[in-house]
Formats: sequence, C-alpha cells, structure tokens
Amino acid sequence: MSTVSTPRTQFPVPAAARPRARLDWRLRFGALSLIWGFSFLLIKVGTEGYAPFQVTLGRLAFGTAVLVAAMAVKRERLPRGARLWGRMAVAAFLLNAVPFSLFAYSELTIPSTLAGICNATSPLWGMALSLVALSEDRPTRVRVAGLGLGFLGVLTVLGVWQGFHGLDATGTAMALLASLSYPVGWIYVRRTLAGTGNSHLSMTGGQLLLATVQLALVTPLFTGVPERFAPVPLLAVAALGALGTGLAVLIQYGLVAEVGPTTAQMVTYFIPVIATAAGVAILGESLRWTTPVGAVIVLAGAALTQVRPKST
Repeated sequence: MSTVSTPRTQFPVPAAARPRARLDWRLRFGALSLIWGFSFLLIKVGTEGYAPFQVTLGRLAFGTAVLVAAMAVKRERLPRGARLWGRMAVAAFLLNAVPFSLFAYSELTIPSTLAGICNATSPLWGMALSLVALSEDRPTRVRVAGLGLGFLGVLTVLGVWQGFHGLDATGTAMALLASLSYPVGWIYVRRTLAGTGNSHLSMTGGQLLLATVQLALVTPLFTGVPERFAPVPLLAVAALGALGTGLAVLIQYGLVAEVGPTTAQMVTYFIPVIATAAGVAILGESLRWTTPVGAVIVLAGAALTQVRPKST
C-alpha cells in the first residue's frame, strides 16, 4: 500500500484497486498539468461574474458531481461512521473549502499568474510544518537549504526590496494562506485518516461532498443569489469544478497508482509555468521580471525540499 502525498490527494491507494492504464501516463501527466495550470485562469474568469464564495461553491458542486458519477460507475459507496465523517469534515475544510475560497478572493485583486506561483509554495510550507508535526520527517542540509531557497524565491516574486510595489498585500497574503492550508490539511489527514480501509475515490468523494455542504451553508451569509447568470464566467466555474476538481482527481489517482506519488507530485512544478503562460497569453496580464525569476527559485527550492536521504 502506498500513501498519496501530493497536493490534492491524500488517501491510501490499495494495490488491488489500482486501475489499468488506458492512456500512457505521460499524456495523462501532461493533461493534469494543463488542467491545474489553467485553474487559476478559470478562477479569474469566474470571479468576473460571480462572488468568490459562489465560484467556490460552484467549483465544489461540479467537482462532487463528477466523483459521485465515477463512484456510481465503479459501484462504490461513501464511507461510513460518524467519527470518520467528522474527521473528513475537517479535511474538507482545510483542503477544499478554505484554500479554494482564499484563491477565489485573492484573484479579485491579484493576477492569476501570481496566484499560480503562490500555489507552488505549498511544498515549502509542507516541509517546514512536517519538521515540527511529523517525527518521521528528519531535516537534512539539502532540504533546509531548499526551504531557504524557496522562501528567497517568494521574496523575489514579491519584489520585497521594492516595498512590494504594485502588489496587493491582502490578495497576495490570501493566496499564500491558501497554499499553507494544503499542507496543514495533509498533515491532519496523515494523522487521522490514513489506513481507514476505504478507497481513495470514496474518501475524496465524501470529502468534496462535505466541502460543498460547508460552502452551501456559508455562501448565503456573505452574498445573495446572482442577479444574472453570466454565461462565460459560469462556463469557467463549471470547467473549474468538473475538470480542475473532479476529473483532475481521477487522473491523479490513476497516476499515483501507476507511477507512484513521487513521480505524480512532480506535476506541482509545471502548474505555475502553465498558469503564468495562460495568464499572460490569454488574459493579457503583465509580467515583471521578478515574477518568472522568483518562480524558478521557488520551484528549485521546492524540489530540494522533496529530496529524501538515501536509506542505508
């Protein structure tokens, strides 16, 4: 049994449940990179017609529908047990409701390119937190150096020596907090939901369902029903949910089962590149030299934090 530790997938994948590959894994890896890379563009387009909580609720609803359909095809049931569902609710809050909402709010004031780069800091936050929260993760010189290099890259992206000129501090902070929420959720899942005996699909389906309920309860408190349903933003939200949240999880599930979590999590390093290219080419977002240079430093640092010491 291998444990999935990639950014949006957290549950055990039993060997017996591993599906046969229908498409070369490299093609699926590329598709997953594109889907998640374009997610930040879709968020930006969605917020042009709907409030951030509405975008997040729609994203979760469409994503849940895809996973529920997949469960029906595979004849899988949702997990059982009140205690398990309580823990899944916390995971849904940390891994879906909070980061999805924060990214949506952040893109009201920052470009999608910056949001995509902020997302790439998740491995850095994860490494820093795991050193404190997970006793099996031992610091090494390479990983500590990667952590320092990564945060130097963040400062470069922000242009700290220029006093953050031209950047919205609140929006940037929200995007960074969203990235921090992922590793907090991973650590929680690793401590409380590993080894439940349920399939990855049923656990993730239940988690997204709970996150959808959470947003359905919160959204009416902050915004009303849209006066009009703008078609293009609505299509963006539908694609964000069905592709970027539902289908992407299914693709990543197959990748982890076939090539393992280490290779599958490499998709993290392609996301900011695609997000930046999409934001500049399609949305016409401006790009300062500090953004790509800082992004490269962030990705290099994140890669170093994933280097494990050789077993003796």
